[in-house]
Amino acid sequence: MAVTEAEREAMLRALELAANGPRGLNPQVGAVILSPAGDVLAEGWHRGAGTAHAEVDALSKLAPGQAAGATAVVTLEPCNHTGRTGPCAQALIDAGISRVVYALDDPGDASSGGADRLRRAGVDVVPGEQAGASRDLIDGWLTVQRLGRPHVTVKWAQSLDGRAAASDGSSQWITGPEARADVHRRRAEADAIVVGTGTILADDPALTAREGQSLYERQPIPIVIGSRATPAGAAVHRHPRPPLFYGTRDLAAVLADLGERGVQRVFIEGGPTLASAFIAAGFADTVLAYLAPVLLGGDRLALTDIGVASIGDARRLQVEQWMPLGDDLLAIARPAADAVAGKEGS
Repeated sequence: MAVTEAEREAMLRALELAANGPRGLNPQVGAVILSPAGDVLAEGWHRGAGTAHAEVDALSKLAPGQAAGATAVVTLEPCNHTGRTGPCAQALIDAGISRVVYALDDPGDASSGGADRLRRAGVDVVPGEQAGASRDLIDGWLTVQRLGRPHVTVKWAQSLDGRAAASDGSSQWITGPEARADVHRRRAEADAIVVGTGTILADDPALTAREGQSLYERQPIPIVIGSRATPAGAAVHRHPRPPLFYGTRDLAAVLADLGERGVQRVFIEGGPTLASAFIAAGFADTVLAYLAPVLLGGDRLALTDIGVASIGDARRLQVEQWMPLGDDLLAIARPAADAVAGKEGS
């Protein structure tokens, strides 16, 4: 049975509700309960580990028996396991829900299978509505489930000839105000922002996400990687969130620790050495390359050694979007293999 207009609108609302939830060890999920006539009976969303899942949160707002024959519209397949809370699939069955429309399949080995459980109970199940939008919302969590580490975005700004700075090391500003504002917006969407100690010592960045002269309400955790000490007076110590320092070059260990802390989206700011290290290690899930219409020459390349000895070893990317930003241009790309896999799974 095709998705109705009321169900489609309910899914868009469920996505809005899901975005209210915190990013952490659990996914952001929203749910809307519709009457058989298509009217909204209740809404819910997941507020974090240990709290009611979105479906149960919505059901809790209804009187006993009020959900009988109703439709549940959910951004993620209802779970099928008992953890701190019970299986949502069974809660929907017990409430008398007759139809479930959801966006994405649950990728978890233990938590998946809710759709099959619902079908066995005679519930009409329709997957895939707004799957792309749901995937975009929880892409960090999905990366954690698939790879066991946070989603990593590597960002740099460069001249048209591929330089990140002039010969004297100066780099402010290669790009214009529109591009810089875009960077800050993306910082605010990340859970953590990462630089190396070289960038701390050379530029003393604040690592905040700013909108004009004000700070975004949501700030990423500042992360500094490297063996050199960060000065006590460095700007990073005045960040609204306490910084984390990793005196290691083991990027896998850093990502593993961040994942255990509930970090889902990591934003690599630089400089070239650190960005190149993440790419060389295969940890770049998304690349943001800001291209400015300037020429600098010299040897201050945006990337250094990434383990490519010949053209056959080139790290192929697929550009998902070219975005004009004032006089600059942003290329948003993913590793080609990942981009193909994403399309196949959409």
